[in-house]
Amino acid sequence: MELDKRPPGDGGEGCLVGVIRVPVKIVALIVVLPVRVVWDLLVAFGQAAARHVLRPLSVYVLQPVLRGIGRVLTVLLKLVFFWPWVGLWRYVLRPVYAHLLAPVGRALYAYLLRPLGEALAWVGRGGMRYLLAPLAKGVMWLVWAVCMTLFVWPWVGLWRYVLAPVGRGLLWVGAGFHRYVLTPVGHGLAAMGSVLYRYLLRPVGIGVYRYVLVPLWQVLVWAWHVAGRIVRAVWRGVRLAGWVLVGWPAAQVYRHVLTPVGHVVRDVWRTVRATVREVRADVRRVLFGGPGREPVRSRARTLGSTTAAGKNAPAPEISLHEQKQG
Repeated sequence: MELDKRPPGDGGEGCLVGVIRVPVKIVALIVVLPVRVVWDLLVAFGQAAARHVLRPLSVYVLQPVLRGIGRVLTVLLKLVFFWPWVGLWRYVLRPVYAHLLAPVGRALYAYLLRPLGEALAWVGRGGMRYLLAPLAKGVMWLVWAVCMTLFVWPWVGLWRYVLAPVGRGLLWVGAGFHRYVLTPVGHGLAAMGSVLYRYLLRPVGIGVYRYVLVPLWQVLVWAWHVAGRIVRAVWRGVRLAGWVLVGWPAAQVYRHVLTPVGHVVRDVWRTVRATVREVRADVRRVLFGGPGREPVRSRARTLGSTTAAGKNAPAPEISLHEQKQG
């Protein structure tokens, strides 16, 4: 079988795919293929029947029958809904309107409605001129008189006979008071103020400015300059005291104590580091035999070369950078 001949793993298919594919093919051959054959036969039969039977039948039988039925229905609809109303309008309503209603309407308008309208218009013009217009004028005059009596004439009389005379009297009294009282008092006060300013306030102000304010300002300026000199002298003394008490002792301690101690510590550290490096090289030589391999860090610290100075020579104690610093 094809399932047995197919190598495993070919195309990503296994035994499970083969087991499922065989029943599916069997079902397709037994069920799907006959159904598809029957369906294709039915479709072919339907197309042949539509082409050779139904289309000629519709062209030569159904279309003439339907066309005749449509014409009959059109005639029936015209007989029921169109021709009766056309005949009623043409042979009944239009003659009645033309020969009866129109002459009667024209006669009514000419001999009744028009004279009645002219009479009513004449009566309206006469009533407007001789009745409504005088009545309206009388009503308007009465309203005007009532409004004037209630809202205008009392206030006009109050202003004309009360407020205006009282206002004129007050103005006359105010003008006299201003002319004979306020003006003389104002002139007197102005003269008194001028005399006081000229002979009292101005001399006092000049004296106070000249003999009090100017000397006081000069004293304040002198005191400000003196205070500035005192502050500068005190600051110089504080700086000198700080240098004598703190700065100079600190400099001496750094120069004569810390610097030598630092040099000693640096030399001791270099010696210890060189000793440790030699001991480590000896241990490596004892354990592994042969000359000890210099570490990368030691080779990097030789005098600019990437190889050791000799095969059996130990690494230098001080690198070039440390010698420059020393």
